[in-house]
Amino acid sequence: MEPQSQNLKTAPPLTLGRFHISEDYGFLLPHPLKELPDHYRPWMEIANRLPHLIGSHQLRAQVNEMPLLNCQLLTSYREQRLAHLVLTFITMGYVWQDGEAQPKEVLPRTLALPLVEVSRNLGLPPILLHSDLVLANWAIRNPGRNLDPIFLFPGGESLRGFILVTVLVEKAAVPGIKALVQAVNAILLPSPDSLLQALQRLRLSIQDITRALRQMHDYVDPDIFYSVIRIFFSGWKDNPAMPAGLLYEGVSKEPLNYSGASAAQSSVLHAFDEFLGVRHSKESADFLHRMRDYMPPSHRAFIEEIHSAPSLRDHILSSGNSQLLTAHNQCVEALAALRSYHLALVTKYLITAAPKAKGRRMSHLPGPPQALEERGTGGTAVVRFLKSVRDKTLEAILHQSG
Repeated sequence: MEPQSQNLKTAPPLTLGRFHISEDYGFLLPHPLKELPDHYRPWMEIANRLPHLIGSHQLRAQVNEMPLLNCQLLTSYREQRLAHLVLTFITMGYVWQDGEAQPKEVLPRTLALPLVEVSRNLGLPPILLHSDLVLANWAIRNPGRNLDPIFLFPGGESLRGFILVTVLVEKAAVPGIKALVQAVNAILLPSPDSLLQALQRLRLSIQDITRALRQMHDYVDPDIFYSVIRIFFSGWKDNPAMPAGLLYEGVSKEPLNYSGASAAQSSVLHAFDEFLGVRHSKESADFLHRMRDYMPPSHRAFIEEIHSAPSLRDHILSSGNSQLLTAHNQCVEALAALRSYHLALVTKYLITAAPKAKGRRMSHLPGPPQALEERGTGGTAVVRFLKSVRDKTLEAILHQSG
């Protein structure tokens, strides 16, 4: 028994708390703030009126009159996350107010300087991220304890639905994230019973994520998503509408390039892939690894911790335990099914919606983006990418030797 206890001392049990991941909310920011200190009222007044200001083409004029505010009054982590959310929402509206044909290629210093400062403090890029749009952009509104986004772009109920369904997807992942922790610790002990239970919990969580994702059909209109909403998630890297990137005034003399908000910036599937030993093609893997730079640093560190933990695949194959092998393969199959479902959604909301959107125009709004017609907001050729990650997921199925 002695060597095992020594081994535990060198490999402390994995916990979520070490990575600022919530036992109740997973990668979601627990109870995000909705208000900043009064000093930041000029930001809040603009952010709270974004749909109107963009729709009436007044946002750029408002931003140009905005004072340069001192970020040092943002003392807590949650205040900084709210500031990043506010400033990136204003930034996306400012750049894309008049559509992809007339993007603003210079971000004024009163917006650029505080955005870059807050971003550096948080270890995040100065652009709208999944961690802003979804993880920090939800609130429980009483009465009825209904969920609501804190900030919106144009897109009305469809944008509200898109954000909240994605919040529910992240919430459905929580038991799966906890199962990863249980499984890693069960391999270290080792405890086959605990590992089997963890794998079963992971499979159920992945299936719950797929169920949560199905609600997109109920709440998000494909035409509105494609024609109105999507442009505000678009970045200035690998985007033909802004080939040079965006100049952050007072920050850099050269334009900077960043990818837009993307589901690939969610830490959930990265962690599941690392744990289940999914290995993607070089092109897909390069993009996914780049997307980790768009996650909160502590979440990125959690994924790296899962990557460096003892290999689940090696453990199962060397154990010869057929129950573990079956449970592992059921997780892989559930993950591939989730990716197939995501591919079907993207086909509906992007590929099928594109030709329809060309035929009609929302009068007062920017109009459908064409530069990213078959690309994700992160800049990938989206259908090819999603098919590749789905197919590579299935290659992680284990076969008992002998």
